[in-house]
Amino acid sequence: MTASIVTNHKAIPRHAIHTADVSELGLCTLGGKFAYLPCRLNVRQSAQMVQLLAKFRNTLARKTTAFAIPNENNEVERSGSHACSDDQVLMPLENYNSSGHLEGEAVDSLSKSEAGFFQRVEHLGNQARVLDKLRAVYLHVLASEQWNASSLKLSHKNYMESATNLIHYLALKSLDTEALKDDLALISLLNLEMVNSSVLASLTTGIQLLENLQLNSVRAIGNVSAEICMQEKLDQQNKGNFMINAMKKKAFLNRELLLGPLQDSRLTHIMTTVGEEALESETLITNLIKAGTSIIRINCAHGNPQLWSEIIRRVKQSSQMLESPCRILMDLAGPKLRTDNLKPGPCVVKISPKKNASGNVIFPAQVWLSHKGAGPPPPHLSPDAVLFIDDQEFLTEVKVGDTLRFFDARGKKRMLKISRVFHIFSGTGFMAECTRTAYVSSGTELLIKRKKGRFLVGQVVDVPARESFIRLRVGDLLIILRDGKSDQDNSYGHTSRAYRIACSSGYLFDAVKPGERIAFDDGKIWGVIKGTSSSEIVVSITHAGPRGTKLGSQKSINIPDSNIRYEGLTSKDLVDLEFVASHADMVGVSFVRDTRDVIVLRQELEKRKLQNLGIVLKIETKSGFEKLPLLLLEAMKSSNPLGVMIARGDLAVECGWERLADIQEEILSVSGTAHIPVIWATQVLESLVKSGIPTRAEITDVANGRRASCIMLNKGRHIVQAVSTLDSILRANSKEMKAERKPLVLSSHLF
Repeated sequence: MTASIVTNHKAIPRHAIHTADVSELGLCTLGGKFAYLPCRLNVRQSAQMVQLLAKFRNTLARKTTAFAIPNENNEVERSGSHACSDDQVLMPLENYNSSGHLEGEAVDSLSKSEAGFFQRVEHLGNQARVLDKLRAVYLHVLASEQWNASSLKLSHKNYMESATNLIHYLALKSLDTEALKDDLALISLLNLEMVNSSVLASLTTGIQLLENLQLNSVRAIGNVSAEICMQEKLDQQNKGNFMINAMKKKAFLNRELLLGPLQDSRLTHIMTTVGEEALESETLITNLIKAGTSIIRINCAHGNPQLWSEIIRRVKQSSQMLESPCRILMDLAGPKLRTDNLKPGPCVVKISPKKNASGNVIFPAQVWLSHKGAGPPPPHLSPDAVLFIDDQEFLTEVKVGDTLRFFDARGKKRMLKISRVFHIFSGTGFMAECTRTAYVSSGTELLIKRKKGRFLVGQVVDVPARESFIRLRVGDLLIILRDGKSDQDNSYGHTSRAYRIACSSGYLFDAVKPGERIAFDDGKIWGVIKGTSSSEIVVSITHAGPRGTKLGSQKSINIPDSNIRYEGLTSKDLVDLEFVASHADMVGVSFVRDTRDVIVLRQELEKRKLQNLGIVLKIETKSGFEKLPLLLLEAMKSSNPLGVMIARGDLAVECGWERLADIQEEILSVSGTAHIPVIWATQVLESLVKSGIPTRAEITDVANGRRASCIMLNKGRHIVQAVSTLDSILRANSKEMKAERKPLVLSSHLF
């Protein structure tokens, strides 16, 4: 069959006729429905649009328009002609008998349609280019799955789809898709930033929608009224939607397996860290669960099995009493570098009233007095100091208004005036006021004068030792010792220009080099290593607070520039794992750096037949972040419920403060792609926990953390209040609260 064409182009006179070869016109007729003509038109001039008229048996059929798009650079090919699109050309054939033999000619003429016709044709061409790019991405994603097929086969059946989706995501991220994102945004079709949970299904749906858009555009241009049967493609599209829903369900089930079901309308779990302070109050655990805590975290780096057992007993008791499920996460200490314990300070407590700028007392210090077996003060009280008295009979005769006289540790005369009495669960307690600064130590005698010269005497006991610390300033020298002799007196360290502290980990001394940076206490103090030996490291402090910064016992040490090699699980971790296996719901793996750490953990869990113990990978090192996809794929080889914790303290020090926001976003994306729940941790509502007043940045940080499956709070004086505040913020994001929230509207006078 031959054809002539009329083109609409500025370089060609109106109604100019050009000829073109039409090859392989395979017409298929469906009794008045569409037939597809795969063909290629080679035109000597750039044609924005051609219109074909099918002619057979000397009868001109109804008009249908086909389009041709030049190449992207608008350049002439070697043959001197422009290639038309290789896509199928859609033509309606009316009054045609499908059993007859087709011998037709094609003639074209200039379009007489409305002015917007060419805009629709151009838009259709843009859609075609986007569709081609999207198909290429789709094929790349499929190829990546095939390339990693052997690794995917090792995944446990529970995680097969999630592991595959993770591979798809990594393949998508390996491409430069910025231009494609812009193209998709112009047609408001698909956002490639939002397809993480179901990459392949989303791409498939996007391709099908584009194909449907193209088909509808061709029908509109040709003014075709015939209906097309698209049942097969709709079935495929429905299947894609089913896949997307299935992936969402997979993420939901993985979250519930690890963290447990959520209560009421909240969408995010609250995890709270507790320690020995939980045993000082009979009601702390109960109050935490009442306030909204659904997971209790215990750090195995602190305490002992006896302490942990009592905390867990109280958690289970309170959970059962309140009928509120609460799970237990226990973090293995891991190979973290920490300062050793400093020599304990004196057993003395300082009592300080509040003073104004002139030094005048504006509010007396509040001191809690009770028998040593009565426990801490009620949670609604916030005393400045707590004193325990050994004599119960002495306390039974104390009354409101009494004055207790004593000599403090310096020999100064001081007084405490009883202001209130409280009948607590295990006895009676008193709140006293002190208007002058005092230092009280164990053995201090409190005297109450009665009538006829009689005195009541009570003795202060169990005053805890003050926490020792070194105050470091910029320019100070710090010597880190390997042999643990950090119990020497550092009181003259600043005069000698060298403080001393110990670190018992040999990894530190075997790996660091002069010139490398070193950080202490989650980056509060920074220094540069000046010299090293097998037993000492000399550090010059380069960053500290204006008045110096305290460095105490068991504070973190980070060497971000050094590639220190650690063992996956320490000997202490293996011992603690035995306890965790029989008492906890989840185990947290600290300082995961590469797949070997995960392999060792999997082997230990398999030995103990712990297929149901949840695993939480704590991402707190640069290596752990960079290898997160590999860590997840390795962990998904077992059936254990799996989660990821963003441990932002060490992570910020290791990777840099300025990168933390982007890093936590990437962790959320990668974990979400693998349908793995994420725990948002470190310094969440820290000011509120410690002082009772949050900062604005903390509130927005929590709001940002709502995208995670769980938010973790660390222990502090106002932890119950912080949990209650966090619970309110999380509930504000629930569907019920959103429905009650009034939308913003324009002022009524504008209507």
